[in-house]
Parts: sequence; structure tokens; C-alpha cells
Amino acid sequence: MDSQSLNVKDDDESCPIPQVELTVPKTDDPTMPVVTFRVWVLGLAACVLLSFVNQFMWYRTNPMSLSSISAQIAVVPLGHLMARSITTRKFFQGSSWEFSLNPGPFNVKEHVLITIFANSGAGSVYATHILSSIKLLYKKKLAFLPAVIVMTTTQILGFSWAGIFRKFLVDPAEMWWPGNMVQVSLFRVLHEKEKRAKLSLSRTQFFILVLISVFAYELLPSYLFVTLTSISWLCWTAPKSVTMQQIGSGQHGLGLGSFAIDWSAISSYLGSPLVSPWFATANVAAGFFIFMYVIVPLSYWMNIYKAKTFPIYSNSLFMSNGTKYHIDSIVNSHFQLDQEAYATIGPIHISTFFAMTYGLTFAALSATVVHVALFHGRDIWNQTKGIASGTSKVDVHARLMKAYKQVPSWWFYLLLVVNIALILFGVEHYKETLQLPWWGVLFACGIALFFTLPLGIIAATTNQGPGLNVITEYIIGYIYPGRPVANMCFKVYGYISMSQALSLISDFKLGHYMKIPPRAMFMAQLVGAVVSVAVYTGTAWWLMGSIPNLCDKSALPADSQWTCPMDVVFFDASVIWGLVGPRRIFGDLGEYSRVNMFFFAGAILPFLVWLMHKAFPRQQWITYVHMPVLLSATGMMPPASAVNFSSWILVAFFSGYVLFRYRQKWWARYNYVLSGSLDAGTAFVTIAVFFCLQYATNISIDWWGTTGEGCPLASCPTAKGVAVDGCPVF
Repeated sequence: MDSQSLNVKDDDESCPIPQVELTVPKTDDPTMPVVTFRVWVLGLAACVLLSFVNQFMWYRTNPMSLSSISAQIAVVPLGHLMARSITTRKFFQGSSWEFSLNPGPFNVKEHVLITIFANSGAGSVYATHILSSIKLLYKKKLAFLPAVIVMTTTQILGFSWAGIFRKFLVDPAEMWWPGNMVQVSLFRVLHEKEKRAKLSLSRTQFFILVLISVFAYELLPSYLFVTLTSISWLCWTAPKSVTMQQIGSGQHGLGLGSFAIDWSAISSYLGSPLVSPWFATANVAAGFFIFMYVIVPLSYWMNIYKAKTFPIYSNSLFMSNGTKYHIDSIVNSHFQLDQEAYATIGPIHISTFFAMTYGLTFAALSATVVHVALFHGRDIWNQTKGIASGTSKVDVHARLMKAYKQVPSWWFYLLLVVNIALILFGVEHYKETLQLPWWGVLFACGIALFFTLPLGIIAATTNQGPGLNVITEYIIGYIYPGRPVANMCFKVYGYISMSQALSLISDFKLGHYMKIPPRAMFMAQLVGAVVSVAVYTGTAWWLMGSIPNLCDKSALPADSQWTCPMDVVFFDASVIWGLVGPRRIFGDLGEYSRVNMFFFAGAILPFLVWLMHKAFPRQQWITYVHMPVLLSATGMMPPASAVNFSSWILVAFFSGYVLFRYRQKWWARYNYVLSGSLDAGTAFVTIAVFFCLQYATNISIDWWGTTGEGCPLASCPTAKGVAVDGCPVF
């Protein structure tokens, strides 16, 4: 064995997951430089740039997120340029402080660490919703310091849960995190030498060519021809028919036949369809079609919960007569529910579509717990016993990682103590602003701690999984109703700390596959998290003060792209679960109490699949029926609409099935590069349009192609006697 390289060749050292066995190299060079000057410069630059771009895009109607894959590709020529041009001189030579700005050729481990920095910028800071809801939608004052405390602590708290469960979710070979295969493949593509055939493009050339082409094309859907975002041709065939427009509208209806020729619309909510494995796409497609074309139409045309009084697709809050509910009329001077005003004005109503999405969220959560208990319970127990006794089985990659110092557990516990202390200071010192009591913080942490492992197993094996956003706001809404900010804070501490933990664990697994020293990974993740929070907060604060009527649909132009769909859904949820409280909507005092039956249904369905699997063990297709994934497939609806899902599924099918099956060499060479270049080109043109044509000069274009999809009647109610502006009365 070469002393400079560790290699594992024995058949006994194979990985039990075929995708990992075929994708991840079983070699390592422990002497390769990792934390270098190039890593700090390019990593921090990528983190700052992605944080700014993604927060900038967040408030748009199609809030596309620029993934770290774009940075992963873009930094390669910069890394090689720095390796060729920066001095190789060693400073403080011969001392313990010796270092060099250029330790040699740009290597794959540096590249991985830069990508970890980029991942911190690519992942959104969910607590930004709290800022937007208070300042823009509730139109209340919020000081900068409590905003920073909430933004920072929600991101850092996840490190503690990641440290506690890394032995269960990183070390076992079965926890393989499918999404990491994309980046591992791309690292190998970008660093392993290849022979370019004649009349073909290198990956770098292909990336630049697509980037320029997309930058030129996306000027159309982002500014000149907005209708390309949702081509709903059925609406055009019957411009006076409410029913036809409900069926055909891609943004406000069922979206039958609608499609988008706009990458931001295709990838904005579900991520890039080019990186989704086909089996995962099939699960999402099945869940979407069952929900959107079976449950929603049946519920609407059977008039369940007076569905016809409200739009067929809407996340808005309504009066009983179908008009919009004015939330400010039921908020008192203490930013709490004015119970007398609420009793006078009447209860809040939601569309049946919105109620059913909540029901599926309930079902997905209970299905996750039951599924993990049935299909992974024994493995968790055996893994726990192995960890406790020190006899747990590890694969070849875990053995190679033993060459490096592990991150001590006390680092994570110290972060936990310091972070909780800072949160408690924030909620006590800014009690009137944040509204959350100290016990609420500890309760939220307990929920995150309980669910991190089962949800982590789902994510680590399927690349999908439900969130805790609804159940956290449901619980605190019952216990501590009438306080919307407390509800929002409880949700971000209970849900986002868990979500952030899973993101960190996924990054740990990427470093595990690429043989990055764990302490270097921890450093990059922590620094990246702090930097990204600063940039996200500053960008959001600037946009809220710079864009007139941001998020206010009633005051924005009809074709405005600054409608903040994600923030509006978050705001509506804070009203439902926090201000009014679940008891008045989903409890014994509310109209939608039967939606709670979805909890029971979600618990039963995985049990039925498990029984089928035991009864017919030779039927392999049963193993692909994954109830948590199916039930949570439409978890992004709303704010995602039918056109986002249908277009995403079409592109994902073409890439993951057609190209992968019939043009596999082309797919292997260019697919992930294409995804990164599409993301980057779309994001760059959106920013260019804003600064060059809207922010600086306020130039607008008004013609048929900028008036939207052309389905103005899709949001009209169809119940008899309901009068809404712009809609016919039946």
C-alpha cells in the first residue's frame, strides 16, 4: 500500500448501497491540504454571494434558490487560477506558525470545503419569515437586535442535534443521503482527467455556453414576456367560463395542461428537477396527481366545507361570505387576539384546498413515525446497542475516516448551552416583542430533539421527508393561543433547528464520502452559518426598506414579481395557529375539526404497506411505496402551484428517465452541469433586471405578455349569491 494513499480493494469492503458503491471512491490521501487560503477566500465569497442572491430571490413570485452546485462548478477555474498565480512562498518558515498562501495545485478536498461554505449560503434562513410577517404583513415595528438573535440562534441550534445524532445518521452505511451522490459525482467529474472527443464540449465550456444562453433567454419570462411563467392555454379557449379557468389555470387552479418555459418557475419550490432520482420523482408525481386531480376536485365540487364559496386554490383567509378577512381588525394594541372583535366579525374560513393540504401534512407526520418504527425500528435499536458497546459495524468509508480526529461531543454540547442561554435572554429581555415564554423555548427544543432521528432516517434514505412546521405551530397554538409572534418563534426553534440539523448532517456525510477531516468540516459549517445569517438578515432588512409595498398584493401592480408567496403562507399560518389558535379553527370551536382524522389515516397507511410487504415479500414494487414521501409530496402547496409541479415532473421525467435510460453517456457528462448553469443564469439575469431596469430606472413594460397567465376568473367562487369584485355572481 502506498504510504501517501489509503486504498481499499477487497470485496469484503464493498458498500451495501449500490449507488454509493458505484459513485464514491474508496481511496484517500490524508496528506492533501484542506484548510487553505483558497478555501477561505473562495468559500466565504461563495457563501456571501449565494446568501445575497437567495434572499434577494426569496420575495419573488417564483422564489428560485441558487444551489451550491452553481458555486461548486464556478469556483473550479478560480481555484486553478489562484494556484497558478499566487506566490508559493512559505511564511514563518521553520516555526509552528508556518503557512503558505499557495500549498500546491487546487485539490478536491479544498473544493469540497468551499462547497460546504456555499451550502451555508444556499440554504435559506427560515426565521426571515418572522421579520417579513411582523414588518410587512402585520405592519408592526421590530427592532434589529431581537431580529438578529432569532435569526442567529435558529441556525446554530441545529448543530447540537446534529452532534447528538451523527453516530446514527452519518456513520451507518445505510444512511447514504442520496442527494450527496450528485455532488460526489460532480467532484469526480471536475477533478478527474477526461479525454474530450472531437466536436464535443468540455464540461466547463458547456457550463459557460448554457449560462450565457440562459441569461439571454430568461430576460423574456422575468421581464419582457412574463406569461411564459405559466402558459395556461385552456383559459384562453373559454375566457368567460369560471369552471374552465379553474381547471386550466396553472397558478390559481388545477393547472390541467398548463406548463412553464421559465426555469425559475420550474425549479423554484422543488429544487432542480435534473438532480432528482427517477424513483423519487415518481413518488412526488403520484402524490401530486392523487391530491390535485382526485382529492381537490372531489372536495370542491362536493362543496366540502363550503368549498364553492371560496377560490378552488387559495391560501388566503376569508369571511363566511367569501370576501377577504381583514386581520388587522382582530389584533389589539398588545399584538394579541382581540376576542371581542373576533366574536363580532366572525370566524376565519379557509379554502378547502388549504384545509386538505394541512390534512396531508398531519398524515405525513404520523406516517413518518409509524414508518420508521416498522421499517427501521430494529436497525435503530441494534445501532444503539452497537454504539453503547463499541461494537457497531462500520463500512470502508467510516474506516478510512478514522485517520482523522473526530469532533469532540463537548463542542456540540457547549454550543447547545450557549445557544439556549442566548435564546432565553432574547425571549425574556424582549418579552413583549417575541412573546415566547422560557418554557416554550425548552419545549420546542424537546420536539426538535425527538423528531430529528426519525425524520433524518427518512431524508437519509429517500431524499424526501415531511417537516415539523405545522405540528409545532399546532401544539403551541393550543397551549399558548392568541400570540402570533410566540407561535412563529416556537415554530422556527422546533422545526428549523431540526431541519438545520439534517442539513448539517447531510454535509457531514458529504465530507465523510470525500474524506474531509471532521474538524475542518465543523469549522466551515459554523463559520458559514454565522456569515450567511449576517448576509441574509442585512439583505432582507435592505429589501424591506427599498421596495415599495413589498409583499402587499393589494398595493402592488398586477404583474409585480414581489408578492412574497412564501412569507404570505407563513403569515397566514401565524394567524391560523398563533393569533386565532387551532382550537377555534381545527378544534372543538372550529369548522375544520374533522381534518384531524388525517393524523389517524397517516398512522394506518404505513402499517398496511408493511403488512403487504410481509404477505408478499417477493413483490419488489411494494418496497417503493413510501407513505411519508407520498403524503408529503405536495408539502410545498401552497405557495407552490400546479404549474410548478407539473413542469417540474415533466423535466424530471425527461432527465431522470428518458435521458438516463437512452442517452446515459450524455446524461453522465452534462446533466448536473446543466442544472448548475440553469440555476446560475436565471439568478444572475433576475438580479440584473432588478438593478438595471427596475430599482435604478423603474422602467416597466405593459402589453399582453406581461399581464400574467390570462385566467382572471380562476379564483372566483361558484357558490350561489357570493359577490366578489371582478367575478360573476351565480
